[in-house]
Parts: sequence; structure tokens; C-alpha cells
Amino acid sequence: MVYEYLVIGGYFLLVLSIGFTFKKMAKQSTSDYFRGGGRMLWWMVGSTAFMMQFSAWTFTGAAGKAFTDGFAVCLVFFANTFAYFCGWAYFAHRFRQMRVDTPTEAIKRRFGHQNELFFSWALIIFSLINAGIWLNALGVFSSAVFEADIGMTIIVTGLTVVFVSVLAGAWGVVASDFVQTLVVAVVSVACAIVALVKVGGPIELVSNFPSGFVMGPDMNYGLLLVGTFVFFLAKQMITIMNLHDSFRFLNAKDSINARKASLLAMGLMGVGSIIWFIPPWASAILYPDAAAAYPELGNKAGDAVYLVFTRNAMPVGTVGLLLAGLFAASMSSMDSALNKNAGIFVRSVYQPYLEKRGKPADDKKLLNLSMVLSFFSGIIVITMALFFKSLTELSLFDLMMSVSAMIQVPLLIPLIVGLLIKKTPSWAPWVTVLLGLFVSWFMSAVLTPHVVAEWIGIEPFTNREAGDMNLIMTLAAHVFVTAGFFCLTSLFYKEDSDAHKAQREAFFVDFETPVVADAAQGEYDRQQHNKLGTMVMIMGSGVALMSLIPNPWWGRLVFICCALVILSIGGLLKRSARLDRCTT
Repeated sequence: MVYEYLVIGGYFLLVLSIGFTFKKMAKQSTSDYFRGGGRMLWWMVGSTAFMMQFSAWTFTGAAGKAFTDGFAVCLVFFANTFAYFCGWAYFAHRFRQMRVDTPTEAIKRRFGHQNELFFSWALIIFSLINAGIWLNALGVFSSAVFEADIGMTIIVTGLTVVFVSVLAGAWGVVASDFVQTLVVAVVSVACAIVALVKVGGPIELVSNFPSGFVMGPDMNYGLLLVGTFVFFLAKQMITIMNLHDSFRFLNAKDSINARKASLLAMGLMGVGSIIWFIPPWASAILYPDAAAAYPELGNKAGDAVYLVFTRNAMPVGTVGLLLAGLFAASMSSMDSALNKNAGIFVRSVYQPYLEKRGKPADDKKLLNLSMVLSFFSGIIVITMALFFKSLTELSLFDLMMSVSAMIQVPLLIPLIVGLLIKKTPSWAPWVTVLLGLFVSWFMSAVLTPHVVAEWIGIEPFTNREAGDMNLIMTLAAHVFVTAGFFCLTSLFYKEDSDAHKAQREAFFVDFETPVVADAAQGEYDRQQHNKLGTMVMIMGSGVALMSLIPNPWWGRLVFICCALVILSIGGLLKRSARLDRCTT
């Protein structure tokens, strides 16, 4: 275990150094702190968009689902890929063209100040809950690795994320996301290749998977998988391409870079949708009792299947690298939430309060307040993660899907449909959210899958079928009832009494007007290439040192190949920095 601790320790030092490296770029204004002043290159923005949708849940809850159910888990990630494609085709550059620093400022421009306040508080609360789930997922996994207390793991990791977010704002968040994307990619590809070799190739993987690779166990109705995928497409579109999650693309330096960022996220998500789950699928063949390896995790024991594979099949030191990837995924999700929530509160709650009282808003004081808010938000997230730790009866997959379908979808429906339906009364967004929450309750407590099974006269659903059916029914209700209600509110729109008309029309003019980078952008490009090039080279050197760990020849070769890939990327970034200097 000593090598695993060294790898994790080295990774934490790298993350902390990123915070120090980018802190000066975040200390100039609140715009720099919240979104890097809209100066970031596409490969930085694309990596943070990808990592925000990734999280440690992919290596834990989703991996546990892949281990038991086979191919079905990929449907969620294929839907993510589709959403980012739509971002490239329509949304991403338009989000950048809104010309705002925070997502709730965009909500204000589209819907007015009252809706800005409503969604500010609602989105802050939901983001804290979601980040708590992500941090809890990491605690489950890493506690099993180190045989440590889950609570202590959550606290230490959470405080590290808080440090980076407070110190360097959006620059530190996005820069660490790029480095963390490399860690995740390297770990995933290495594990996938070894897994395929161990099981004898992809054909053997599919044919030998227990209980059927496509359908999985306890699934008698293949139509449920089709329905799940169809409504996952709608769900992931709603939860990724909306005004709240537009913050993923507000950082881009111009409209073109925003589109490229979405394309990069699409590519990473599309390829990863298969690569991430090859080890859990292989484990179902190689280590069928893997879910029982950590009984102390209760019903969440299956969520540690990636750890079982890594410990049994990968060279010594890979567990540390895998944990680094998990820390990377969780920290990405959490630090983005902290930075975003600070921006939402300062710009949409506190600053309007000062203006209402006739007090000028000093940008330096707002910047200091943002850092304080990021700190306290982090403490709240840690507390939420400790609470979710106690919910041992829910798997991480079920917990994530339940929170997303029941709370997140109704909250975000007005924030995507409102970009397409332009003329709606001022009460439409918040009333739609309240209706959506009622729909979620109704589908979970009244119109359950077992009730439907009785109505249509079929055998009772298995637990898995009931879960999938409930997800389909809930998402269908939101698509047709919740979203349909919002669209119908346009019938009550009265243009003569719309005091917000001019601001809304100005919003949609900007929404369609491209953003072009100014003459000062060249220096920002150079700093991004140079600083991140250095960080990546350091990380590549660390991975190269892992080849010295006592391992079989093929294990050493794995680390050497991973290091060469990372060092090559770092070298390309440093070369780009030199070219930037020559052109400025």
C-alpha cells in the first residue's frame, strides 16, 4: 500500500500547486473569479464540461450497475454524448453569447429579477445536494481502498477541493479539470486494455458475460430498455443544455471556442461510454464474487467493483492512480459547484440587495465575499456527503438517478424550454417548477410501476424492471406534462403588460450575436498553454517514476506508455506557448 499512498500524495500536491499557479489570474475581478473573464481556450472549457458530467459516480455507482446489468448502463452516457452534440450544433456558442458572468444573470435577462431570485436559491440548494452525492461516492470507494473511515475521507477530500476553489476561482477549477481529464483518460484506457486481454477480447467479453450482456438479469421486457434510452435522451438534454448549466461554456474566449469545447466533451463522452465499463464487465466474468469483497459497505458493496479489478488485475500502483482519477472526478464536480454558487449568490442575491439600498457594489469586496462563500459552501457540501453516507439502503446509482429525475429535471425544464418558447408570462417558470415537483411526487407515491402492472394485467415487475419503469414514467410525465404546461403558458402571455419585454428582446439579440475575442487575448492564450504545459509535464514525470515500482515487465510498460502520452501533451502545450509568444 505504500506505493498507493505515494501516488495519492503526489496527486494532491499537484492539485494544490495548480491553485497557487492560477491564483493571480483569478484575483483581478469577480468576472475572472467566476468564469475566468471569458478568456479560456476550447480544450480547457471542453475538459471541464466533460468532467462536470463525469464525477466519481461513474467509477462507483455506474460501475456497480455495469457489473450487474451489463450494457444497459451505457445508455445514460450515450445520452450525455447526444446532449453535447446538440450543444455543438445549437446551444454552446449561444450560451457564450449571452454575455453574462453567472447563469442566474442569464435567467434574469430572459425571465426577470423575481425568477432570478427564485432560481438562485433553488439552484444553490440543489447544487449543494448534488455535490454531496458526488463527494459521498468518492468516500465509499476510497474508504474501501485505504480501509479508512468514510467520514474522514469525505472531510479530507472536501477540504482540499475547498482550498483550490477558494484560492484560484474559475481558473483553478478549469485548469485542474484539464489535468484531471488526463488522469481519468489514462487510467480508463489502461484498465480497459488489460481487462480485454484478461478475458480474451471483446467477443469473449460479450459472449461470456453472465445473465446476458445486453438485457442483464431480472429484465423480461426489452421494450423497457428502449424506453429508458429514449427518455434518457430527453433527460440528459434537459440537465446539460439549460441556462443553469450554461456556465460550462461562459468561460470560453469566443463563440467558436465554445462550440469546439462541446465537440471535445462529446468525443470524450462518446469514447468513454464504452471504455469506462470494460473493467466492470470483465470483472463479472473474472471475479463474479467481486460485489462481496467489501461487505462493510452494505448495499453499496457492488460500487467498489472497479477497486476489485484494479487490485487483482493491474500492476502495483494502479490503485493509487485510480484513486487519483476518482479524486479528480469528484473534485471537478465539487469545485465547479462551489465556484458557480458563489457567483450566483454574489451577482443575483447580494449585489441586487446592495443596489436596492442605494449602496455601490465594490468589485474588490465582492471578490473577497466570493472566496468566503466558496469556503462555507464547501463545508455544507461536506456535511451533505456525511448525511448521504448514512443512507445505506440506497445504491449510488439509484440515489443519483432518483435525485436527478425527481428534483433536477422539473427545476431545469423552464431553463431550456424558455430558450425556444420566447413569450411566456412572468409566473410561468416558477409555477412550472412547482408543478414538476408535484408530478415527481405523484409518480413516486401514487402512479407506481406496480399499479400500472395491475392495470394492464401483467406479472408484477422485478425490482430492476420497476426501477426502470418508474424512471421512464417520471421522465415521460415531465416531458409531456411539466414541459407541456410551460409551453401552454404562452397562451396567457400579454405583450401590453410585459414590463420585461425590452430586456428579454435584448437577451435574444445577444443570444444570436457571435462573440469575438479582443486583442488582449493572445497573452491569456500563452499563459494557459505555458502554465498547464508545465503542470502536465510534472504529472507525466510522476507517472514515469511509477515504472520503478516492482512490477512484471508489462506493468512497468503500462506506466511508461501512460507517461509518454501525458508528456507528449505537455510538450505540445509548451510548444504552443512559445508560438503564442512569437505572435504577440
